Amino acid sequence: MTETSALDPEDRKIITLARSARARNGVPEGAAVRDETGRTYVAGTVALDSLRLSALRTAVAMAVASGATSLEAAAVVTGAESASDEDLAAVRDLGGAGTPVLVAAPDGTVRETVGAR
Repeated sequence: MTETSALDPEDRKIITLARSARARNGVPEGAAVRDETGRTYVAGTVALDSLRLSALRTAVAMAVASGATSLEAAAVVTGAESASDEDLAAVRDLGGAGTPVLVAAPDGTVRETVGAR
């Protein structure tokens, strides 16, 4: 586990944004991604009858829809121990295999940082 205060300020920012989205919307997960220009995209879990998306895949989709061509980093705040393979694949598709994905607990403590393998 990594104390959030030990992180780069920009990584701390996306974790804070992800935590805020999760809390504000009352959803299981919150996520944020930072594109190649430093813009951030924030999302929560989407759970409609006809559409189900994780928070991280939603944030990646928002970045793509806004014209992002790459990602610098991603963060997901979740009760799960790690990011799903599908979430990592979405980050990899836009950012490449080396894009760091910070997986944080609901309190913001980073459980792990993985590449979008």
